[in-house]
Amino acid sequence: MNAGELLLYFVYVFSSIFVIVNPIEASMVYVTLTIGMNPEEKSRIYKRATLVAFIIAILFALAGDLVLRIFGITTDSLSVAGGVLLFLVAIDMLRGVHQQKKVTDLELKDANRREDISVFPLATPLLTGPGAITTVVVLMGSAGSVVEKAVVILGVSLTYAATLFILRFSDYIDRVLGITGIMVLTRVMGLILGAVAVNFVAVGAWNLYQTMAGG
Repeated sequence: MNAGELLLYFVYVFSSIFVIVNPIEASMVYVTLTIGMNPEEKSRIYKRATLVAFIIAILFALAGDLVLRIFGITTDSLSVAGGVLLFLVAIDMLRGVHQQKKVTDLELKDANRREDISVFPLATPLLTGPGAITTVVVLMGSAGSVVEKAVVILGVSLTYAATLFILRFSDYIDRVLGITGIMVLTRVMGLILGAVAVNFVAVGAWNLYQTMAGG
């Protein structure tokens, strides 16, 4: 893989992870749950939430292949199943369904009674939910070399670095973009996520077909 192909692969990996994490829309939930808190409390919450979410994503990136082997699941099978899951999430994003697949109303009510919301529901399932975990595991499983795996790790790292930055300035982003602006961006990311989901399904299904045909 030459430098140009590596750059394109990085763009694909980063965009795939970023759109499913969707920190821009997550900032809306963060702003809502931290109303009335002082700047020090807000800072502690977004830093801890991002760190925990990052650790969860990295752990699944590194140990995902082992987990699949334990349960006898192939990367291609997960790619197809994950692609379907991501496509459903993409449809909700295109329809403007606000975080329906990540945080339910019941979870939000429970969060309002908690003193520390950084781990739940911010870190998980908001920033690192089933969709993000599936995406990371599939990307790592389909990476064909150490360099490609390193690119996936880099993509994960930069996604959560961007998430930290976005949550840091979430109040400003919320004022500038407003609900309408954020939902427009969410729909654009939903379109990208839909394309990623189709690619997951197509590649996984083709590889499964070749495996069965060869067997």
